[in-house]
Amino acid sequence: MPLAFAPIGGKPDWSGSSWVVADDDKLADMVAHVALGRSRYVRRVLNETGFKTPDPKETELAGAIKLLTALNPAEPWHRDGWLFQVVSWIAAHLQDPDGIIAPPHMIHAHKGFDGIHVKLDPETYQVISVVVCEEKATDNAQKMVNRIWKDFEKVQLGERDNELVAEVTRLLETRKDVDVDKALEEIIWKDSRGYRIAITIGDEHNHVQGHSKLFKGYDDIVDGDVGRRRGEVLYLANLRRWMDEIASKAIKKAELLATVHV
Repeated sequence: MPLAFAPIGGKPDWSGSSWVVADDDKLADMVAHVALGRSRYVRRVLNETGFKTPDPKETELAGAIKLLTALNPAEPWHRDGWLFQVVSWIAAHLQDPDGIIAPPHMIHAHKGFDGIHVKLDPETYQVISVVVCEEKATDNAQKMVNRIWKDFEKVQLGERDNELVAEVTRLLETRKDVDVDKALEEIIWKDSRGYRIAITIGDEHNHVQGHSKLFKGYDDIVDGDVGRRRGEVLYLANLRRWMDEIASKAIKKAELLATVHV
């Protein structure tokens, strides 16, 4: 698998994991398929075996290259943000293979939630919780987390309930084994909501004390059980260079796929 995980956390304040990129090549291949519009294929790769790679079309390749390219190389923020959301989506499937996880957005700088996960009871298929995700590629993790607290506060206060209900409805309508109306009733209750921050970190936060400093105050923003507060980190010594390398590899993978299936 492309990512490995090590548990971190400051119980009872929050819990989570530190990610390590175990296979750059495999990760780039999955990113390429997502950029081609084939997130369903990647999801199946992560959860199943024994099926054929879909044949990309030339028009899909053009769109994929656009997603994987920073229009202004001096300001790659939107491209890198999208890339990290894809990496976070892959991580989420590896961590919770039974969850219902919204596929990555297919545009840069999407204005809605970065990610939505719906957790199900594996026996009854009842919705246990809805997880609101913030997924950020940044050179200043602490400043970004402080901004995320404000976004989480708005969700807790119900200021984005209409967006949340709409997103969850779209997700659940793809599942015949879930009672959508009952699930929507459940997510109105604030204690059925979980929160997940996935963020890139540098040397300053790449240790136990750094993790604790980064997510300090999580329980002041989101109360209740520690399971409602997830903190996920990916250490990158040079964020922008790594993003450039993954994007370049993914473009080559996408081009190869298109060439093979012409």
